[in-house]
Amino acid sequence: MGALPVFRWRLAPDGYATRRQLRALGLRPGGQPVAAQLERPRRRRGPLVAYLYRVDLAVPVRPMTPARRAALERANRARRTCPSCRRDAGYVIPAALGVCVPCAYPDPRGSEGSTL
Repeated sequence: MGALPVFRWRLAPDGYATRRQLRALGLRPGGQPVAAQLERPRRRRGPLVAYLYRVDLAVPVRPMTPARRAALERANRARRTCPSCRRDAGYVIPAALGVCVPCAYPDPRGSEGSTL
């Protein structure tokens, strides 16, 4: 197999798309190999690279089944649940903290939230 064709940023021919562009069209690569790559030059570092797939070989995105939807809801709920106080924080717990903000930075006065 030869080297991939390389195109400059925004100069790829029609018929190629990134994963994100395929998804916007309701498609996925479907197991096809990378067909080409885009390179965006940068001043002090190596170029940014984006891989391209052929649109004509892409297949439709699999539909969301009830079981997959339930699994996704459970996974998102687990990301919002504080391991310390076991409450739903209402937001994804930051990985840097590992716990919800009130548990990470307890109020020295002992109240749960601010009184502003």
